[in-house]
Amino acid sequence: MLDSYFKISQRGSTVGREVRGGIVTFFTMAYIVALNPLIIGLSKDVDGKYIGGGDAPNLALVAAMTALMAGVLTILMGVIGKYPLAIATGLGLNTFVAVGIASQMTWADAMGLIVLEGIIITILVLTGFRTAVFKAVPAQLKIAISVGIGLFIALIGLVDAGFVRKTPGTGPVPVTLGDGGTLVGWPILVFALGLFLTIGLIVKKVKGAILIGIVIATVAAVAIETSLKIGPLFNGATGAVNPKGWNLNVPAMPEKIVATPDFSLLGQFNLFGSLDRVPLITVILLVFTLLLSDFFDTVGTVTAIGHEAGLADKDGNVENIDRILLVDSLAAVAGGAGSISSNTSYIESAAGVGEGARTGLASVVTGICFLLTTFLAPLVAIIPYEAATPALVIVGFLMMAQIKAIDWDDYGIAIPAFLTIILMPFTYNISVGIGAGFVTHVAIRYIQGRGKEVHPLLLLVSGLFMVYFLSSPINTWVG
Repeated sequence: MLDSYFKISQRGSTVGREVRGGIVTFFTMAYIVALNPLIIGLSKDVDGKYIGGGDAPNLALVAAMTALMAGVLTILMGVIGKYPLAIATGLGLNTFVAVGIASQMTWADAMGLIVLEGIIITILVLTGFRTAVFKAVPAQLKIAISVGIGLFIALIGLVDAGFVRKTPGTGPVPVTLGDGGTLVGWPILVFALGLFLTIGLIVKKVKGAILIGIVIATVAAVAIETSLKIGPLFNGATGAVNPKGWNLNVPAMPEKIVATPDFSLLGQFNLFGSLDRVPLITVILLVFTLLLSDFFDTVGTVTAIGHEAGLADKDGNVENIDRILLVDSLAAVAGGAGSISSNTSYIESAAGVGEGARTGLASVVTGICFLLTTFLAPLVAIIPYEAATPALVIVGFLMMAQIKAIDWDDYGIAIPAFLTIILMPFTYNISVGIGAGFVTHVAIRYIQGRGKEVHPLLLLVSGLFMVYFLSSPINTWVG
C-alpha cells in the first residue's frame, strides 16, 4: 500500500531508503528549531514587546511552535505533494519579519501580514498562476536563485556569530573581521569549533553532521560560560557592550529538558491590524515584498531537489508541482497563524535525497521527527548563536554547489544569474536578487533581439519587480 501510494518502486527507492532519507533530512535541518527562536524570539515589536506579548523572551514557546508547524506541514508535503521535501520556518524571511516589519507594528499585526500574504499566494496557486510563473522562469535562473539564497544564509551565519561585524564608526568598508579586524573572545572559538567539526563530519559523510556539530558546540559553550562567566555581547540593563560576549543568547542549562509543549502562540495574529500603525501603501508594499520572496523561494529549492533526485525534466519542472506549490503556499498561512513567520521548503532536503529518498514517505518520516521535537523545546534555551550559525555557513555551501549548472557563456543568463547571486547577500534581501535577475534577463534578451524568448508571465513579473524597486518614490508620491 505504501509502495503504491508513494510510488516508491517506480522511483527506484525502497521503504528503508525513504525512512533513512527522512531521518537524515531531519538531522540536517533540525537546527531551525533552535535558530528561529533566536531570530524572532529575541526581537521586540514597535511596542517593545516580544512574541506572545511578554516583556521578556520566551524561546521555548517559539521553539515548540516552530517544531509543530514543521512537523505538520512536512507531513502534508509528503502525503499531498508526494515529494521528498521538508518544510519549516524560512530563514531570511524571518529576519525580514523581525527587523523590517515587527519594528513598525505589533507582532500580532506582523503575523497578520504573513497570513494575508499566504492567502494571496494560495489563491495564485489555485488559479494556476504560481505554477505558470514557476514554469516560465528559465531553469538556470532558478538555479541562480538557489545559489544566491545560499550565500545570503551563509552571510547571516557569519554575522550572527560575530565573525563578520560592522566596521566601527565610518570606516572605509561596511563590514570587517570580528572586532575591528580581530577575532576575540571564547564565543568565536565556539563558532570555529562548530564550523570545522561540521565540515569534518560532512567530509567523512557522517549522517546528521550539522546537528552533531550544533550539539557539541553547545556543550562547549555551556562549559565555557559556566567556568568563565563571559556574559552577553550587549547588556540591556546597563547598555554596556562586551565585544567578547555571547551574541544575544547566553548559554545556560534549563531547569528541565523535557516539557509539555506550549502552543499558545497559535492564533495570535491580527489580519488587518497593521493598518492602524502604518499607511495603506506601506502595508501593500510589505505584503508585496513578502509575496515575492515567498513566491520564488521555493523555485530554486524544488528545482535543486528535483535535479538531485532525478525527478526533474530538462526544464527543471517536476511531477505534482501544483500540489507541491499548494502545500508550500498554505505553509505561509500556517506560519503566520502560528506566530513563527512564513514556512517554506528547505534545501536541506537534498541531504535526505542523497541518502536515497525519492518520495513523500521520507517527508512523512521527517515530519514525525519534528513532532517529537516539540517535547524538547526547553533545550533551545541553552543554544547560543555561535553554536547554531555554523549550520548556516554549511547550508550556504551546499546550495552554492549548484552554480556549476549555469551557462556563463550566455550573457542573457550569466549576468542576471550573477546579479541574483551577489545582490541577495550584499543587500541582505532575497527579493532584490530575484528581481534584479529577472529584470536584467528580460532587458538583455530584448537588447539581443531575442525578446520572443521571454515568457509573457516573466515580463509581467519583471514589471512588478520594477514597481518593487521604485516603492520608495511611489510611497513618497502617494503620501
